[in-house]
Amino acid sequence: MARDESVVGAVGTIVTATRGKAGPGEVWIRVRGGSEKFLAWSDNPLPRGTTVLITDSQAPRTVDVVEWDDPLGEAPSSPGSSQIHRSGE
Repeated sequence: MARDESVVGAVGTIVTATRGKAGPGEVWIRVRGGSEKFLAWSDNPLPRGTTVLITDSQAPRTVDVVEWDDPLGEAPSSPGSSQIHRSGE
């Protein structure tokens, strides 16, 4: 199956907690003009609501993620949100 390279480098929000190597969770990613849900694998467990960076695409709709502290505050505040919150506003 083809990998989805268009999501690598995107920022998303965990909607179903990951369990590290024990199992995936789910992440909302803003991509292709909308928001889509993908299976999300991480090295360490990540709770719901964690902002993550997509580091790789394993297969269609399956990605690797790492926790991401968005320095510009541009990540959506909730899954599917198009409103951008910037620090200082």
